[in-house]
Amino acid sequence: MSLVVEREFHLASIGGPRGGCRRTIRLGAEPPPVTAPTTQGRIPRVAKLMALAIRCDQLIRSGAVPDATALARLAHVSQPRMNQILNLTLLAPDIQEALLNLPSVDRGKPEISEKRLRRVSANLCWVAQRQRWRKLA
Repeated sequence: MSLVVEREFHLASIGGPRGGCRRTIRLGAEPPPVTAPTTQGRIPRVAKLMALAIRCDQLIRSGAVPDATALARLAHVSQPRMNQILNLTLLAPDIQEALLNLPSVDRGKPEISEKRLRRVSANLCWVAQRQRWRKLA
């Protein structure tokens, strides 16, 4: 009498603790390869800074970080630079939303830079900010 056992298996690579790789046998079919999602272009830097400013502001308001100086120390940036980033939260809500929803940049520099936005956020009046934003955008 003979016995035949059929099993589906595949060889998998497993990363070792020292960066090496070894092969092991895994039961079942081989999973499809994991591919990174393809995106067109890149997120504008000012959109990333706006998101960072909102997150930093939340950390300060929640008490997780005592103040902007401590936050600057944690982020390994100067205190004036942290203030520049946090000043983006002084923008009118619709301007913040527009910054977060800027289209991806395929190549070259984006039209709107954080340095040019400093003039907009310097004025605390949202009406004046919106006027300057329209000229900038």
